[in-house]
Amino acid sequence: MQHSRMTHKTVTFAHPFHLRGHSDLFPPGSYVVDTTEELIEGVSITAYRRVSTDLHLKYKHNGMMVDRILTIKPVDLDIAMTRDADPDRPEHR
Repeated sequence: MQHSRMTHKTVTFAHPFHLRGHSDLFPPGSYVVDTTEELIEGVSITAYRRVSTDLHLKYKHNGMMVDRILTIKPVDLDIAMTRDADPDRPEHR
């Protein structure tokens, strides 16, 4: 039997940002990040391995609210957040 768990967190960007592997420039704001992990069976301790990390983008398009979900690498999110927090960052990295 395979067990999985999902964690949710919210990240906030103060500036427009890029994510590696995506050509879009995303607007500043708060974004929900979901991480799905599955239980690693057959080990003596409880351990999980990450299966996917998804970033939820909510925006209006033609007057309708759209929820776009991007599967991302956590390291790419970390890089974007570090750049966003850098006061000396070049614009639109």
